[in-house]
Amino acid sequence: MIWIAEAAVRQCLTYEALIPAIRQALIDFSAGRIRQPVRTLLRIEEHNGWFASMPAAASEVFGAKLVTFFPDNAGKRHTHMAVIQLFRADTGEPLATMDGRLITEMRTAAVSAVATDLLAPASTPVLAILGSGVQARAHLKALRKVRKFEEVRVWSRNSAHAEAFAAEIGATAADNVRGAVRDASVVVTVTSSGRPVLQGKWLSPNAYVNAVGAVGTDRRELDATAMRGRVVVESRAAALKESGDPRLARAKVWAEIGELLARPEPPEPGGRIVFKSLGIAAEDIAAAWLVYRAAVNM
Repeated sequence: MIWIAEAAVRQCLTYEALIPAIRQALIDFSAGRIRQPVRTLLRIEEHNGWFASMPAAASEVFGAKLVTFFPDNAGKRHTHMAVIQLFRADTGEPLATMDGRLITEMRTAAVSAVATDLLAPASTPVLAILGSGVQARAHLKALRKVRKFEEVRVWSRNSAHAEAFAAEIGATAADNVRGAVRDASVVVTVTSSGRPVLQGKWLSPNAYVNAVGAVGTDRRELDATAMRGRVVVESRAAALKESGDPRLARAKVWAEIGELLARPEPPEPGGRIVFKSLGIAAEDIAAAWLVYRAAVNM
């Protein structure tokens, strides 16, 4: 068994390899070829943190990610940290333990890229990113692998962070959310807010939204109006148990993304589509398997 540190993960993992691997993992999950329970969450109340266990079993490997979320770390250290353990599926032999922080960062953005490639309009001139942290940067990198954007707008509750992020990537810092998402083809919400920051009345009728930031039954980034339309998720079971965005809006899940990816034809265009991403263990195991195979061949 080997240990793979984050520096080695960074050498082994690229969006060019990760995006198609995630696409296949999502198809396999919805088809029942990857088995996983809904994650187990433990609240660390005295430190305002969360600890989650996320196991999954695929055909060649199985494993689990142990992940922490401590929002009070912001500005001092990473808010999300993780380790992933891989085992051989045929013998149960431990293969590797690896740092999971970067894997979590990249696979989250890769999932949004897969969904955007399938569900967003073919022409996407304007991208709006709500948030200015790790996931904002990761999403920009991943989405640029599947779409071309003529204009990128960013907004953050911290205007200084928004301006710094915009300057870094050559984007426009918006004064408010309404200005950021006006006529935007693709919207990404990657804030740490537990209350709606995006109102549906500000969105264009055919906007596509990647809703990523809020995890938890009582947390949401989108209001009920924004959730009207076709709602797509990774896992119905996870969305019903864990996701405040569809639950609080009483929105009906239209499909799992893996179901749509497996169809011979993409969904009919037109109308608002919201992809609510929670992150599932199948994605982590697919990414970790990529990293492991690259690491042993270096």
